[in-house]
Amino acid sequence: MTQRADVERYRENWQDEVDSAAEYRSMAATEPDPKIAKVYSNLASMEEAHIAFWEERLCSAGEKVGECRPSWRSRVIAWIARRLGPEAVLSTIAAKEAADRNVYVKQPETSGTRMSAQEQWHTRVLGQLLRTQPRGLSGTFLGRLEGRHRAVGGNALRAAVLGANDGLCSNLSLVMGVAGASINRHGIVITGVAGLIAGAFSMALGEWVSVTSARELAEREIRIESSELQEDPKGEGEELQLIYESKGLSASEAKRVVDQVLADKTATLDALEREELGIDPTELGGSAYEAALASFVLFALGAIVPILPFLAAGGSVAVVTSVALSGVALFAIGAAITVFTGVPIWRSGSRQLALGLGAAGVTFAIGRVIGATLT
Repeated sequence: MTQRADVERYRENWQDEVDSAAEYRSMAATEPDPKIAKVYSNLASMEEAHIAFWEERLCSAGEKVGECRPSWRSRVIAWIARRLGPEAVLSTIAAKEAADRNVYVKQPETSGTRMSAQEQWHTRVLGQLLRTQPRGLSGTFLGRLEGRHRAVGGNALRAAVLGANDGLCSNLSLVMGVAGASINRHGIVITGVAGLIAGAFSMALGEWVSVTSARELAEREIRIESSELQEDPKGEGEELQLIYESKGLSASEAKRVVDQVLADKTATLDALEREELGIDPTELGGSAYEAALASFVLFALGAIVPILPFLAAGGSVAVVTSVALSGVALFAIGAAITVFTGVPIWRSGSRQLALGLGAAGVTFAIGRVIGATLT
């Protein structure tokens, strides 16, 4: 007899496959390249076959399956893909597939099937797409934000959320510190606006320097590679052949491709830039000015939240309203991140709320002490 724990596992697997199929279908529907759209459709078809597999197991256990309804997280991802294009969610879905690639290895029901191999194949396919497709919202303001928050996954939307969070947390702490010192409403507003402008310019300058430096480094590596190609084209061709062989081509196929590439020096340099250096010569890190403007705007959007109540009121009413409004924004930011991390909303939102208000509370207390000392 099937155990309750097994039934719950079947249902969890079924829901995961429903979510993945919906996400791939949305990506296929909005992908402009027919070949890549076909890849997404094929991935969706595999996931739909997996849905049927787990539906059969659930029915055999006497369970009612119900409607194939994607989870809220999956619906948000599908909505983003439909509105902003599949590249906007590609890294998020690839990370999810990589984390789940071995989920069926130890499940006895999938033994003798190709399901585990297919899940691992999904990871490889998406990994290859990540390397060859524009990252995030390439060519747009949000797409240029990946530099600052690359450590959290390189997703532009996630970077946008964190950029706004930087502004919110830093300016909330600043405003509360000044309010704790019992400075009047006018002084708090001036301080908050000054913090917004200073922080936004600092973020923008940091992005500009980061993108410019990355671009200059890439240009230097390309110059070195071009010089090496001029001096030793045969050696560079051998390097390319090894790279192609490592990607699965046979020695003869790799040699044929390299011979064709070497016939055109421009094509050879382009191939070396992409394959050996991992650099897209048409992008080179993107526009430093767009990255700076995006950082400025997103930081300012977060930083303005704690100031708003002081524009209409003063005293304890404005302080409490500012904390409440900022608390809602902090929880919303924590909840938004769960779209990419899969962490429960209440946990991520509460954690963000506690950290943000904790920092504000500390600066308020420090401001109160300093204010009392200077009085």
